[in-house]
Amino acid sequence: MTEHRASLGDRLRTLPQYVLPHHLLSRGVWRLTRWRAPWFKRWAIRRYVRTFDLDLSEAEVEDLEAYPHVNSFFTRALKPRARPIDPDPAAVVSPVDGTVSQAGAVREGRLIQAKGHAFSLAELFADAEWARRMEGGRFATLYLSPRDYHRVHAPLDLRLLEMIHVPGRIFSVNPRTTRSVPRLFARNERVVAFFDSPAGPLAVVLVGAIFVSSIETVWAGEVTPPAGRRVRRWDYRERDLRYARGMEIGRFNMGSTVILVAPRGGLEWNEDLKPGRRLRMGRAIGRLCGTG
Repeated sequence: MTEHRASLGDRLRTLPQYVLPHHLLSRGVWRLTRWRAPWFKRWAIRRYVRTFDLDLSEAEVEDLEAYPHVNSFFTRALKPRARPIDPDPAAVVSPVDGTVSQAGAVREGRLIQAKGHAFSLAELFADAEWARRMEGGRFATLYLSPRDYHRVHAPLDLRLLEMIHVPGRIFSVNPRTTRSVPRLFARNERVVAFFDSPAGPLAVVLVGAIFVSSIETVWAGEVTPPAGRRVRRWDYRERDLRYARGMEIGRFNMGSTVILVAPRGGLEWNEDLKPGRRLRMGRAIGRLCGTG
C-alpha cells in the first residue's frame, strides 16, 4: 500500500476539529448511547447495523432487543469461537479487529504516525523512563473503525505492572485526521497500560477519539470519563494481575486506536504487518524473538 501525505482536502476537512468542544460533545454521546428509551435504542441500533453492514451471527447475543442501550451493543461480546487464538505459543496475536495504521521500529525515541508526521514515545507514555526502556523496540498502531469489534485483548501472556491516564484532546483518529494533525496520538486522551510479558515489558496504549467518551479496562473499570486535567497513575505490581493471551483487557465506546510497544529484542512483526492491512483479533501479527 502506498502512503500519502495529507492533501489540502484532508487538512481543510480536519480544520474544524481544532475548534470543536471535544469533551462536551463526547459527554453528550456518552449520555445518548446509554439512554434506555426503547424506541430510541431500537432505532439507533438498527440504523447502526444497516450503516456498517454488521455480521450479527458473530455476536454472543444476536437478539437486538436484548441490549439495554446503544453502548451495550457497541461493546457487545462475540461468540467464544468467533475469534480463535493462534495456537503457536510464540505468536504475538492481534489484540483487536482493525486496520494497521503504522508498524515499525522506535528510532531516537520517536514513532511514525503517518508520512511526514512522528511523535515521541515519552510524550505518548507521559513517562520518560518507560520511553527509555522501549528505545529501539517495535511498535504497531492499530485503528478501530466504528464498524469494528470494540474490545481489546491480550496479544501475549501478560502481568499488569502500571497504568497511566493521560488527559488531552479527543481528535478523530481516522486515516484523514492521522495524516493531518501533528502528534495526534500524543495529544489525544489515552490510557497507557504497562505489562511484563514473554517479550519483556510491553505497553498497550488505548487512545481515545472524538465521541469515544469511555475507555475501560477489566481491572479498573471505566477510567475515562471523567477526563480531568492531570496525569493519574496506578501501580499494580503487588496485585499479581495476569491475563492469558487472547483474554479481554479493555474496551472502547465506538472506534479508536490501540498502540503496542515492545522493547528491542522482544518481538518481530510479520512482514505483511503494513499500513492498510486488515486484522482480526487472535490472528498472528508477529513472533517472539529467538523462537524460529
